[in-house]
Amino acid sequence: MATTDRQATTLALAHALSAAERGLAVIPLSRTKLPALRSPHRDETQSPEASTAAGSPEPAPGPPCHGECGRFGHGVYDAATDPARIRELFAAAPWATGYGIACGLPPHHLIGVDLDTKSGTDSSAALRELALRHLFTIPATVVVVTPSGGRHLWLSGPPDVVVPNSAGRLAPGIDIRGAGGYLVGPGSRTDHGVYATAPGTARLAPAACPPALLRLLLPPPRTPHHPTPVSTGDHGQGLVQFVLAAHEGQRNTRLFWAACRAYEDGIGPALVDPLVEAALNTGLSEREARATIASAARMTGHRP
Repeated sequence: MATTDRQATTLALAHALSAAERGLAVIPLSRTKLPALRSPHRDETQSPEASTAAGSPEPAPGPPCHGECGRFGHGVYDAATDPARIRELFAAAPWATGYGIACGLPPHHLIGVDLDTKSGTDSSAALRELALRHLFTIPATVVVVTPSGGRHLWLSGPPDVVVPNSAGRLAPGIDIRGAGGYLVGPGSRTDHGVYATAPGTARLAPAACPPALLRLLLPPPRTPHHPTPVSTGDHGQGLVQFVLAAHEGQRNTRLFWAACRAYEDGIGPALVDPLVEAALNTGLSEREARATIASAARMTGHRP
């Protein structure tokens, strides 16, 4: 490794440890701004029994590992504030030149407002327009300047609210980093330059997100609607309710089990959309839900 890279890694670790002292959980990042440690599960497939039943190897249908296996490489789920743990993460990724700060975690429940410059729009003006229209002001808070000239505003959310990640939903050029996302920390070096704290904001704490802005960041409440084709009968409705009752950590598993039962009972195709709708209500994405149902179809010997 070149001396400059070693210096960048040393500086990144120092900045990461400093951020952790402020209660911010961190992970090492590569020069591409991606987590420096690759997933230990990237080459894993189903068990031989499952592969044989499905006809070909498929990704495991169960809930994704978020670090329960004890190994590094789970992205933002590796984030830590413990100095010893952080040093272990960086020791495992000596090529890291930056660090990411996990959003949504206590004590700050960080929300990142990413004002981008690459889209050709004036994202700062768009945020000012939103503030005028919805009657809020952005308080004095930590501001990080990106190598492209954009800005990251750090805000603190309430502990009982989960702010999702979004790109351009608030306004063109404005991305939101919420639960499950991360911000590139100041002092990180990337292929395009160094992230730096804006003058006068380094010692500030993340300011509370204005309530009017927080309302804009949350998805509209979903109206419960669980259509079930008449042809699926009570059993189909029961499978849908089984999925709807899933808690976080069991959503994918319940969906996969219900889809397998549906295909085994001959109502799989008719129940796909109701099961997807139920999965969306539990918080899964449509893409993840349909992929899980497709795996169930193949597992039971059907064409998705």
